[in-house]
Amino acid sequence: MKRNTKINLLLLLVVAALAVLPLALGLGDHKEEPFAGADAEAETAITQIDPDYEPWFSPLYEPPSGEVESALFALQAALGAGVLAYYFGLRRGRRQGELRAAHRTGSGTGTAEAAADPPAGDRT
Repeated sequence: MKRNTKINLLLLLVVAALAVLPLALGLGDHKEEPFAGADAEAETAITQIDPDYEPWFSPLYEPPSGEVESALFALQAALGAGVLAYYFGLRRGRRQGELRAAHRTGSGTGTAEAAADPPAGDRT
């Protein structure tokens, strides 16, 4: 097995453990809403410290339920992931196009990758 494959599998295992362990160990069982999030925790802490606290701003849109709020958050995450995937795919495609163009013209030094990898006869 290649070293990169081992590292990727190890990282995948760590991510899976981070997702499953809090549920398996029952972390948050003593709370009313065990996995409410940082915003709810901060609001609770602020009201305990200063019960008369008045927020400076109010939200522009208040979702009607927690499910709608979660759906909007998931949509936001999906859109962000899509933008990142498009950007990295576009960047990779451009790089591959530059390499193909450099190989067609025979120059072989169209990009930094091509310049960094010397021909087979020049390797030491």
